[in-house]
Amino acid sequence: MGLADLHIHTNFSYDGTASVASVLRRAKQIGLNVIAITDHDEIKGSLLALELAPHYGIEVIPGIEITTAEGDLLALFITQPVEPGLSLIETVLKVRKLGGVCIAPHPMAGGMGMKSLNAYSILRALRNPKVADTLIGIEVYNGTSIDRMSNHYAKVLASHVNLTHTGSSDAHIIDTIGFGTTEFEGSTAKDLLKALKKDATKVHSHKEWSAFRILSSWGMRYIGNVFMRMAGLASA
Repeated sequence: MGLADLHIHTNFSYDGTASVASVLRRAKQIGLNVIAITDHDEIKGSLLALELAPHYGIEVIPGIEITTAEGDLLALFITQPVEPGLSLIETVLKVRKLGGVCIAPHPMAGGMGMKSLNAYSILRALRNPKVADTLIGIEVYNGTSIDRMSNHYAKVLASHVNLTHTGSSDAHIIDTIGFGTTEFEGSTAKDLLKALKKDATKVHSHKEWSAFRILSSWGMRYIGNVFMRMAGLASA
């Protein structure tokens, strides 16, 4: 069986702190087979990870976390950016044209500027057959969500829609990579895609930090990363 973390940020995200190389190294170290780099409205880090992945013995799914007009959306298996600010339906259809699939991350989560899709937006979008064929997953466990109740809400919503369950870390620092994972049969990104389409995944929650620890750890890393960037020392 394979393990994947489908929601990871690097320092190509405005709020990310980890270099692409360090993310790949950490993912391999903790035993993940597949990861998706999903920076906020930015695909450069994902493409760099795709290029570097063979050197670290891990497979990378190129992706992006798109800010739609209704909340964040994970787009996987795409190598081109999708403009932010479009409706959920418009965004999913653009991802479809690029050959990708979508997952609804941290639905209904609030706090700390979170931009999450609500149940109504997801249900309305799924009435469109092409959207329903592309928006195939829902993140029922987010390992670093400050709003812990949102994981419960996501599970309730998932029980009423035909979407594959996924678990991810939404890591913005190295330490939290793998805090949530998606198990699938096989070990490759191709196997994972097949499992997502067949609703054949299992969600794992590996660790939980308190909200204070998540925020304080991120804050320290973020400040340190800002100083490194200013000094021109941040590595790729």
